[in-house]
Amino acid sequence: MKIMERKLYQWQEECLKNWFAHRGRGIVQAVTGSGKTLLALEGARRLDQKTEGRLRVRIVVPTGALLRQWQRTLKEFGVLQENIGLRGCGHKDTADRKYMIYVINSARYELARQILSELRNGDQVLLIADECHCYESAQNRLIFEFLPFIASCGDRFYSLGLTATLPSGQALQYLTGVLGRRIYSYSMADASALRTVCSYEIYHIGLPFQPWEREEYQEMSEMMLFLNRKLLQAYPVLEKMNLKERFELLRRIAGERKGQLAKTASQYMGLSYKRKSLVCQARSRTLCAADLIERLDPGGKILIFGERIAQAEELYRLLQERYPGKTGRYHSQMGQQANRNVLERFRHGELRILIACKAVDEGLDVPDASVGIILSGTSTQRQRIQRLGRILRKKENGRGASLYYLHVTESSEDTCFLPNGGEKHIFELEYDPDTGTFHHQDYDSLAEKTLDRLCKEGASPETVREAERCLRLGCVRSDWTLASGDITRRIETAKHVAERNYWICMKRLQAQAEPGLCR
Repeated sequence: MKIMERKLYQWQEECLKNWFAHRGRGIVQAVTGSGKTLLALEGARRLDQKTEGRLRVRIVVPTGALLRQWQRTLKEFGVLQENIGLRGCGHKDTADRKYMIYVINSARYELARQILSELRNGDQVLLIADECHCYESAQNRLIFEFLPFIASCGDRFYSLGLTATLPSGQALQYLTGVLGRRIYSYSMADASALRTVCSYEIYHIGLPFQPWEREEYQEMSEMMLFLNRKLLQAYPVLEKMNLKERFELLRRIAGERKGQLAKTASQYMGLSYKRKSLVCQARSRTLCAADLIERLDPGGKILIFGERIAQAEELYRLLQERYPGKTGRYHSQMGQQANRNVLERFRHGELRILIACKAVDEGLDVPDASVGIILSGTSTQRQRIQRLGRILRKKENGRGASLYYLHVTESSEDTCFLPNGGEKHIFELEYDPDTGTFHHQDYDSLAEKTLDRLCKEGASPETVREAERCLRLGCVRSDWTLASGDITRRIETAKHVAERNYWICMKRLQAQAEPGLCR
């Protein structure tokens, strides 16, 4: 097995310096894909040296996928298998290993007791809480039950919380109380500036409703407006609340189970859920994803994020017909072993396309996936950041990443996703499900000029058809914005005629562009 490079980035060194300055306690907030796992393992190694090899490392993760990821990374870090123990997802290793990895469902009922016993026996213990924002709920807080009882041995307890997105308010107050204060923040802008994540491009693709979907959406929207007016008359404060606060109050009103207002609140929430489902599962989403993939680089690995299992299955069947044996899906109804197998096949390149539901928002490690497609969006900022982070890990070939965000323009769905910071370029596209075509105003104009010029030059019908094929592909990529020298090099290094023709078209199209349109 290849042993990973232990050299840290400057931010990781600064972070560990802060952590040791705070006596080995604290939380690190760093963008997904920037190297939090390596940071934690190097911190554990240095702490073990300081404690003369007497350190025991206890790692808590929210999912089985992360358990296996940490196990694999520990081995790559040079830790022997006999020193690694697993608890959860069917694993029941004895807790006497130097490194123990717990899935939270198992950790709730045994980790606190285990850590307390080890501390009382004179051991040094480091608790690494990966995705620590998951552990502030009432059930998950059980893993910290030992803390009130370690006054006499607290100097031998260390903690490190890892997350890309810390919560706020009382949840943050609780986590900093048990794990230590936030000692370092490493944002997308920081990671991009220091090039610890790859450069990336974001494509917003506007989709239309089918006629029957549009009609149903409008009917539900009108009814919701009517119900909302009635609710505001009784509870004017609703108008000043954010979405989460609003629905918490509506749930309380509906929970009274009597009176017209309770019925109105219940009807409003029911319609809201139905309308969201209609938008989420709009027919044009799966059609768009399939037509998009046909136009992407056939050598890139693609990760598709969805919200609904039925939709993921529909797209899976469609893509299996077009790419037999190259598409997999990952969701909660597949079963642990099936999900584990499909991840391995995707990781090793047997599968090119992976369709995943929410189950992978925390715990999927696919460092060579260069394309992400948000099939159906999420309003949760944490999920958005995590999904972007899945494709932003540095690529061995130095390539960048692309994120395609699909949204229904005729709905109240967010029309765009703009991450804070990062070396990115943003493109606005539209998709026509009737023709299966994509449109970009500037690109379409240049493509039309390119074809007109070919015709004026007397190009054969076969040449024009080949140019049309290449130009259809280019609309959903950013190749036409590359510098002239970069495109020339792509022409010279093309491995086959179709690829060379594509880059020649990009060169000709760029020649039609006004200065400033291209990079």
